Amino acid sequence: MSEPNPLLVSLVSQAGERAAGTPVSSLFIGRWSARAMTGEPIPDKVLFALFEAARFAPSSNNSQPWRFAYARRGKPAFDKFHACLSDSNRVWASKASALALVASKAAFTPEGGSEPRVSGSSSFDTGAAWASLAFQAALLGWSTRAMGGFDHDLARAAAGAPESLKLEAMIAIGKRGDPLLLPEERRAFEKPNRRKKIEEIVFAGGFPADC
Repeated sequence: MSEPNPLLVSLVSQAGERAAGTPVSSLFIGRWSARAMTGEPIPDKVLFALFEAARFAPSSNNSQPWRFAYARRGKPAFDKFHACLSDSNRVWASKASALALVASKAAFTPEGGSEPRVSGSSSFDTGAAWASLAFQAALLGWSTRAMGGFDHDLARAAAGAPESLKLEAMIAIGKRGDPLLLPEERRAFEKPNRRKKIEEIVFAGGFPADC
């Protein structure tokens, strides 16, 4: 019998009150979005492993609409990205090892085609890439937190994003830190949150009116 993956064992210990009704990998239960981070440098082999995981996400027509712009802590671009965040995110994200701006590109040319098309699922597909990135981070012992709270106009200017890109989210990447690093009002939330019951999100044959 093979030895258990120590990182997966660690993820089980981080799951808190979470439990699956049907057995799944501890990766899915133990990953959660921390705010407290140490600010330590992130090695290239870790950071680019996350982007590689995102690169292999599934997408409609293999359009691969996701785009990532990143900035490491201590670099001028990090300060520009950090300044785009809402006040509530800015207060803790300064300790992230890196910030990444995630965007999607709806226009693409299918493989073997010559005419560009517009994908109706570019945001959906980019969400799959973000999930892949987040799970890879957890497997490597790092934390990620996606944020919708940021100024899109400031972020577009900071990253030089063309209008062809839809800005989706900002991601903080770092090593999980002590919750005491957070403002006092945030510390109580620094734990895995709960999930809806399976019967609240999965329905046989169709959707109920009150879902």
